[in-house]
Amino acid sequence: MKIYLIPGQGADYRLFGKLSLDPSLVVRNIDFELPEKGSSMNEYAHQLSNQIDSTEPFILVGVSLGGMIATEMNELLNPIKTIVVSSAKSRNELPRLYTIQSKLFLYKIIPGWVSKLGAQFLQPIFEPVGTSDKPVFKEMLGDKNPVFLKRTIEMIVNWDRTSYDSSIISIHGDKDNTIPISNVNVDHIVKKGSHLMIYTRAVELSGILNSILNTSIGHKVPET
Repeated sequence: MKIYLIPGQGADYRLFGKLSLDPSLVVRNIDFELPEKGSSMNEYAHQLSNQIDSTEPFILVGVSLGGMIATEMNELLNPIKTIVVSSAKSRNELPRLYTIQSKLFLYKIIPGWVSKLGAQFLQPIFEPVGTSDKPVFKEMLGDKNPVFLKRTIEMIVNWDRTSYDSSIISIHGDKDNTIPISNVNVDHIVKKGSHLMIYTRAVELSGILNSILNTSIGHKVPET
């Protein structure tokens, strides 16, 4: 059984570096590609689907932007299970800020490099992490292409999904400042969990994920 991990907008495969999943699973990381200019979330999900072997049973796990993409892929590829972490399953679960941006077209005015600089400045304030974790998040965000950030911001702001498959499992922290839990229909709440908890609370998240996988793949997975 393969499990495909889709990171957040400012991250990559390193975001999942502390997870401890069932060793019988074959873990594959989805690598973000540069979306075409003006791509929708659904179109980008189609683009990234080329990295998934849908001829065999598989599971999707997406974080933040990755969760939104996983929600789109859930309809395109028919996975055994889709799990989203620190994410939204429709535009209705996104904070009001994105609606305001879509109406004011701010995302069209702000250059990608400004968005990247802003993220580097604001992330430590809105989603603080421990001293030992800071270098990883700084490096991941530093490696991001500003054009990628600009195009994916536009993608999120203009996301038109208003419904989702009720089988999608949502894991969310009650201290998520990026996508507040008040907006989200949640299946598993992580107390004091932040937007970055997939890395900063990896032991707890591994336990929750493995518990869900016990049911999804039909055999006992160690609950870390």
